[in-house]
Amino acid sequence: MKGKHLSTVACALGALLAAAPALAQTAPLKIGVLTDESGPYADSAGPGSILAAEMAVADFGGTVKGRKIEIVDADTQNKPDVAAGIARRWFDTEGVSAVIDLPVTPIAAAVQQIAKEKNRTVMITASATSDFTSKWCSPVSTHWADDSHALAAGTASAIMAGGPKSWFFVTVDIAFGAALQRDAAEVIEKTGGKVLGTAKHPVNAPDFSSLLLQAQSSGAQEIGLASVGGDLVNEIKQAHEFGIGKDGKQSLIAFLVYIQDINALGLSTAQGLNVTSGFYWDQSDKARAFAKRFFEKRKMMPSKDHAEIYTAVLHYLQAVEKAGTDEAVAVGKAMRAAPVDYFGRPASVRSDGRVLYDLTLYKVKSPDRSKAPWDYYEKVRDIPATEAFLPTSPACGG
Repeated sequence: MKGKHLSTVACALGALLAAAPALAQTAPLKIGVLTDESGPYADSAGPGSILAAEMAVADFGGTVKGRKIEIVDADTQNKPDVAAGIARRWFDTEGVSAVIDLPVTPIAAAVQQIAKEKNRTVMITASATSDFTSKWCSPVSTHWADDSHALAAGTASAIMAGGPKSWFFVTVDIAFGAALQRDAAEVIEKTGGKVLGTAKHPVNAPDFSSLLLQAQSSGAQEIGLASVGGDLVNEIKQAHEFGIGKDGKQSLIAFLVYIQDINALGLSTAQGLNVTSGFYWDQSDKARAFAKRFFEKRKMMPSKDHAEIYTAVLHYLQAVEKAGTDEAVAVGKAMRAAPVDYFGRPASVRSDGRVLYDLTLYKVKSPDRSKAPWDYYEKVRDIPATEAFLPTSPACGG
């Protein structure tokens, strides 16, 4: 009897072990949106990022290879240690296969490293430093955001296409600001322009008046604002108060700006500002259709981060379907092999994970030229991907 009992137990155990892979394959495929849900980036990312991911899942059909697709989310509180802890828990105990969004470079860098260790997919759509593909490339990572080189060098190239110009920079005193200024200055000087000076400020500076007056008195034709978020918005507000740019002799150039920033400023303040972006809600029929659906839920137009999340999630799910697995390296290969439809604008994923697409230089409209709410930009010129993004670095296979 004892032998018979052991045989029965062994058979049952064998059946359970055999069933384990099948059970694993029917578990939900979870994508985690790790974002700023309550801080300074909550409008350009935040709840809109979660909505964009959910819209992509719905448009894909809700399942992939027989697995239900679930979107989970968490607030980074803009703290790298908090974001890293969430990502580790998601990967270790909650079955999350991929993480997306990731505002702020230290947060994105920390999560990218954990994803590499855990063999999980990470899609960076918010943090903009080009280091993600020039230094920190990974087979499990893709970088979708308009990066610092594209925003700085691409914008400077577009501005300098009209002939040599003089510049003055107002720059946030962190690595991201330094990278923006460095990349822009390199293009300016190569094309015959001059950088007449620079003024630096800390994050969350209380006042920009002395810096802006330096820029104004320099006589520079272009004032480059290598700042971001609330600092950028406050710089533009104060520049408007000083009348900078109103006489046509000087222009404000913002490198990293979201349409929500323009909405907060209002056209009377933001008019004439030069903005570079890979996405604008009114750029194509596909973009307008997406924006209309997004607006119905959020009562605002999507930011470029929201658009990148929608596109990236769709591309990721198509890659999972093609690869037949959510194993990160296999999915990464499938993502790199397939073309990307970026709202009618062709795009591709390079071997180092950099997503390539053309950008556009826009000028913010004056109130009298705006025909409807959120009708903020008019096109100046396209910036080809080859002009905007760095080539593949030797450290990443170039």
